[in-house]
Amino acid sequence: MNAEALQAIGLAISQVRSSEAVLQTVVETLAGQDGIALARAWLIGRGDICACCPMRAECPDQERCLHLTASAGAPIQESVEDWSRLDGTFRRFPLGVRKVGHIGATGCAVMLKRTSGPSEWVARPEWAARESISGFAGQPMIFRGQILGVLAVFSRQRFDQKSFEQLRQLADQAAAAVASARAFEEIDSTRRRLELESVLQRDNVEIVGGSLAIANVLSQADLVAPTDANVLVCGEPGTGKELVARRIHKLSLRADRPLIKTDCAAAATEQLESELFGSSAGDAPGRAGRFHAAAGGTVFLDEVSLLSLAVQDRLAREMRQAGSTRVIASTNRDLNGHVDAGHFRAELMHRLAVFCIDVPPLRKRIEDIPRLADHFLRLACRKLGRQAEPLTPDQVRSLKRYEWPGNVTELRQVVERSALISGGGPPRPELLVVSKGPPAQPSADVFTASELKERERGNLETALQRARWRIYGPDGAAIMLGMRPTTLASRMKALGIKRPV
Repeated sequence: MNAEALQAIGLAISQVRSSEAVLQTVVETLAGQDGIALARAWLIGRGDICACCPMRAECPDQERCLHLTASAGAPIQESVEDWSRLDGTFRRFPLGVRKVGHIGATGCAVMLKRTSGPSEWVARPEWAARESISGFAGQPMIFRGQILGVLAVFSRQRFDQKSFEQLRQLADQAAAAVASARAFEEIDSTRRRLELESVLQRDNVEIVGGSLAIANVLSQADLVAPTDANVLVCGEPGTGKELVARRIHKLSLRADRPLIKTDCAAAATEQLESELFGSSAGDAPGRAGRFHAAAGGTVFLDEVSLLSLAVQDRLAREMRQAGSTRVIASTNRDLNGHVDAGHFRAELMHRLAVFCIDVPPLRKRIEDIPRLADHFLRLACRKLGRQAEPLTPDQVRSLKRYEWPGNVTELRQVVERSALISGGGPPRPELLVVSKGPPAQPSADVFTASELKERERGNLETALQRARWRIYGPDGAAIMLGMRPTTLASRMKALGIKRPV
């Protein structure tokens, strides 16, 4: 094997982004060298054919083994067998068994200068004799201290130390190329999966409303969308912060690239760091993070205030380096207060809050409630295969009187639940909002804060009494009210509602 061949192989595999294609390029080039009869490459993988594996009796562990991934060569009599096949007797090697398994398990290279005569390393002496095999050399493919597999050649000429060292160099090149290919494969796989998630989440993401408050939000979103500025979207839970982020991305110059969401409250610190940034430099290669998958697109960090300080530090570093990826973050908390209390990094807040948008709660845009309720009702009835009936004036008044602590999300849940429970007819007023107190007054009436609080208290107590004070479960008050159990528990605490002894 000469230096020109090594350079040619290195150039060829540097342009390939598939593990199998990398190794096939390597073995085909090796097999074309003078004296090489057969070149093969195995990668370590999970045990997958244990029940029918020809080497099952020798396998000490069915968890992992060496998978034959690439093979090339030519027998003396070409009609005898096809050496490019990957389904022969040695398609799997148990780790630690025979010469290939020994290399894969220990990371130690093996060279045989002769294959004739008795040897524990020669599995098929008759084959070696028939094909005039004079030598064998096998090198581990190691990347950053991790054994990825084995590269081996069977030669019709005796191996010398120089050829053995050249095979070592080639194994190193192949290992790095495989690691790189796996990283690209993982990035592509992650991007495809997240793009599918994005497609599935696009249904019914339009921002509905004609109030001045929501018009101001849309105006700000449209203003910042064409720029590269990072955006911080603030607002109470359920106000539609994610919809604002999606609108910004849709109207941006990155609209043809992925919009990838990460729920910062949904995972432990270590899991979230890996999910966002992938494998660290010392980890096993091949795991891509959401920042890599969103390259050139947008990362949406939902409830960013819940990130740990360690992840905040990593995120700030990533944002310094990943200038091609836009970050839109949301929060329902006061980040300035978190910074003052030492719970949030000032540098990260400044990087996120280049442009801020405040999304108003539903109680400050009550004129949007009829349009929102009608929109959600039509969507719910479409899913149920029914014709949507217009909301009655009583229903609209009932909806507008409620404080909506869960905001637009709670309104949607209440309307969908009402449509489901009401069978084939239009939603009934009492299903939309459990009411207590005097009959509905004209919509022009204004209630004081204490009156609204008392109405909400009565509403919750009625639902709890009907549910026998159960909050959770299919018969719980939370389902009846169309809100999350945690929201109901929070409102009970705020209003001083306790279960009777």
